[in-house]
Amino acid sequence: MVQYYWNPAFQQQQQQMMPPQVTLPSGRPPATGEQSYIENILRLNRGKPGVFHFSFEHAVEAGKNTIAVQGRVEAAGRDHVILSEIGTNKRYLFPMIYFDYAEFNEELNYFNQNPLG
Repeated sequence: MVQYYWNPAFQQQQQQMMPPQVTLPSGRPPATGEQSYIENILRLNRGKPGVFHFSFEHAVEAGKNTIAVQGRVEAAGRDHVILSEIGTNKRYLFPMIYFDYAEFNEELNYFNQNPLG
């Protein structure tokens, strides 16, 4: 809604809706950057072998509503992941809504957990 005239009640309402500023104990604002969403974690571990599990609400064949792909992440976006299957180099593009979990046999790269830098 666009206000074309001054309205003190509207201005006060807008000020109440603004989120508070966040500062760390050091007085610095928090660092901005990647956040720990699944697609960002998959990107950090691009190329590592793993088993990626997906399930689908509507299966083409009864009882076949899951798939496990043994492969590597090639790319990951907000709503999708691209996998290459180990051994066949077959490529898959899966919407993230079907992603259940992934298994890795090695340590994963993750974001710095130290909030002070």
